[in-house]
Amino acid sequence: MSESGQVRTVWTEAELTALAIRAFQGLGLTQKDAADVVRVLVLADLFGLSTHGLSRVESYGDRLMVKGIRAQPSIKVESPAPALRLIDGDNGVGPLVGMHALRAAMDAAGQYGIGMAFARGSNHFGPISPYSLIAAQEGFASIIGSNATTTIAPWGGSDARLGNSPLGFGVPNPGGQPFLLDMAMSVVARAKIRNALKRGETIPDTWATDEKGRATTDPKAALDGFLQPIGGHKGYGLALMVDLFAGLLSNAAYLTHVKSWVDAPDEPQNLGHFFILIDTKVLGSPQWLTARMMDFASILHDSPPAVEGRFVIMPGEIELKKMAQQQADGITLDPAVVKLLQEHAAKFA
Repeated sequence: MSESGQVRTVWTEAELTALAIRAFQGLGLTQKDAADVVRVLVLADLFGLSTHGLSRVESYGDRLMVKGIRAQPSIKVESPAPALRLIDGDNGVGPLVGMHALRAAMDAAGQYGIGMAFARGSNHFGPISPYSLIAAQEGFASIIGSNATTTIAPWGGSDARLGNSPLGFGVPNPGGQPFLLDMAMSVVARAKIRNALKRGETIPDTWATDEKGRATTDPKAALDGFLQPIGGHKGYGLALMVDLFAGLLSNAAYLTHVKSWVDAPDEPQNLGHFFILIDTKVLGSPQWLTARMMDFASILHDSPPAVEGRFVIMPGEIELKKMAQQQADGITLDPAVVKLLQEHAAKFA
């Protein structure tokens, strides 16, 4: 709180990181584990992905307090083959399990040129782009995915049978900005619909359907219905592929076996993730990769814009620009999120 009683909303990255670590320690995590979780969530806020940033302290915190998520899990890493890692998250906070899996995949790729990690026993792990950025900063190209609670009907079906499973790609650029693509399999995430409901706003009729499969502009009806997949049947196929890798192959839950964190907050979700990493340093020198990445970007940037003033961009450019701006000017956070962080941090103090 400020002296006037107003909740402070603009923070430096270091200040916000320190506050958030204390908040998760207040929820029972160790300092080391809290730092892993906060690293992912603060990066999400720096990117402007506020629905997947520190606002998640609400849902994560609620589940930690009812023992639906284990505050101090015993995460195990196995290596059944040289470049393969299996991570048992022991029902830990999602970003914590995600960071363990990312490090395991980077270790494997660093040794063998390519590495893959399957994680099980996890929960919502935030957006993918923070993991892709961390990997890119270490010279790794990445393909990362996670499954999710069921919110999408199978193509031609009339009830939710698969999740809005995110998929992301990253390619490093030693001399510039990496390529970062982070997308869900629906037109929008449910968080955007929930936010529209909170604000009393309507939504575009392309975002979701009601419970009978009819397009709707009512966020309440949309939340009771189904998300629309990107690209129709093609998005449906992609969502299934992500769940096959993240859920089925990882030995996690999949499709309707995934528990809803909303309907059953006190039960483990057993979400799964996968991380495929390629060590670009074995493909060529940093100068080689930089030259090719710069040329790749320039070919796209040089395309004349169809709409004046709206120039062609590469995936990740908006988020990285937002990150640079907020690192310079401070991270703006919702007052309610700040207040909740401070309440949990007070438990630790």
